[in-house]
Amino acid sequence: MSEFLPPDAMTLQAAGQALSRSLEAYERGVQETDRTFYDTFDGLLHQAGLSVVHESGRLMALEQSSGEELASLASAQPIEPLFANQLDPGPLRDVLGPIVEQRALLPLAHVHCRARGFGILDGHLKTVVRAMLEEPMLVEPSSSTVPLRPRLRVAAVPGYDHALARVQHALEHELGFRAADQLLVDEAVRAAGGIPGGISAKVEVPLSFEQRSDAAAAAVLSRLREVIEANLPGAIAALDSEFLHDLRVSVRRSRTVQRQLKSVFAPVDLAGFRSEFQWLQQATGEARDLDVHVLEFDALRRLVPKAMRSHLDPLLEVLRERRALAHGEMVGALRSARTEHLLADWELLLSELVELPDGDRPGASRPIGELAGERIAKVYRRIVKMGSSIEPDSPAERYHELRKAGKELRYLLELFAVPLYPSEVVEPAVKALKGIQHVLGRHQDREVQIATLRSLAEPVSALPGGPRALMAMGVIVERLGEDERAARHEFGRRFDAFASKAQRRQIKGTFP
Repeated sequence: MSEFLPPDAMTLQAAGQALSRSLEAYERGVQETDRTFYDTFDGLLHQAGLSVVHESGRLMALEQSSGEELASLASAQPIEPLFANQLDPGPLRDVLGPIVEQRALLPLAHVHCRARGFGILDGHLKTVVRAMLEEPMLVEPSSSTVPLRPRLRVAAVPGYDHALARVQHALEHELGFRAADQLLVDEAVRAAGGIPGGISAKVEVPLSFEQRSDAAAAAVLSRLREVIEANLPGAIAALDSEFLHDLRVSVRRSRTVQRQLKSVFAPVDLAGFRSEFQWLQQATGEARDLDVHVLEFDALRRLVPKAMRSHLDPLLEVLRERRALAHGEMVGALRSARTEHLLADWELLLSELVELPDGDRPGASRPIGELAGERIAKVYRRIVKMGSSIEPDSPAERYHELRKAGKELRYLLELFAVPLYPSEVVEPAVKALKGIQHVLGRHQDREVQIATLRSLAEPVSALPGGPRALMAMGVIVERLGEDERAARHEFGRRFDAFASKAQRRQIKGTFP
């Protein structure tokens, strides 16, 4: 399927007459439709070249480039955030699930369309191309409408692609139509004040090696603040778990930059913000932990024999109750004047940072390539020293501290090394770091899960079916403990790759 825009001065009536006169087209009738387009907040479907639209009682996944329907499902208009794993098993779920995972499909735009259908004939009076001349309008939540540009959609009858090429040539070279410069959904989203393709949580700030460090830090931290702001409403509304996840990652990344590039700030300016960002991370921590427990509950069920899996329902009930309470407390914090003032004051400081005197900011005027490189090398050496002394029976806290240091190094590499240093050095370092982060994260997750299960024994036991649930929880704790111990033994192999002589030589030779 191809889409065309009629000449600016051409009315819809004139466009229809031009089709009938020049392309041997006959009219097939008029119809009116309502379409609602969906995507995730960060535009995962758009990135994959797909659109999801609800029209005429069907929810469809369409290929954007061709308009081809990939899968569909009879469905009423969704009135809540839509999750792929909640769709009936079938092709549509199979198409969407691997792309959107746990993200919610949210309505992007509602378009009402009046369309005139045409059939285009060949020399044998056989219909070879079908066309729809559409007059779309964005329908706003207030029910007011915004006219969108008329467009013509043409598609070949199967087996007549050559006829479609002929029609396309005639439209462009004889009738003055032009290929649509954007998808209908993108035009509608723009008209609604949105951003086609969604709002990404990626932080890809262009930097130069000789750039002042305070300017580079301000640019990166400003982008991180934007991500926090963008995800606040979704985290408060609990539209899906990724809003809170992306918000927290940006808070952690901000804290890393505050800590590692503190010399670009005046100490008196930075101290309060470091404390407040720590508070913001703590205020969102329990809600995120419980999100993860609920999201991973099916995996926990699979740790017990099939006959015992239903026995865990009381545990899930308690987790959901705790999550709701934690979310309520978090919402109070995120909606507070404290959060509002923190983000506003932080934005103001970042906007003025490069104009402040350099006197008590010794790193401010240094090239960011040098300063970031020094910090990367120092954190890497610290991780090598910490990791080299860890044994399978070391206290859990030492694994936890190493994991936190690993996160700091990863954030420094992603935020500063990626735009400033050769990819052939940065990518292997990130890959090796991810290896130890994976096993350290597994160790930490198991420790947290075990502690959570033990802490919930009392409320679970008080529910109907509680004793059976406790028995199943005991099996899970045992299995999680086994995996925690396995992670400890796997750590050594992963760490050896990260701290190899070749890797250390590469880091030392690259970062000042």
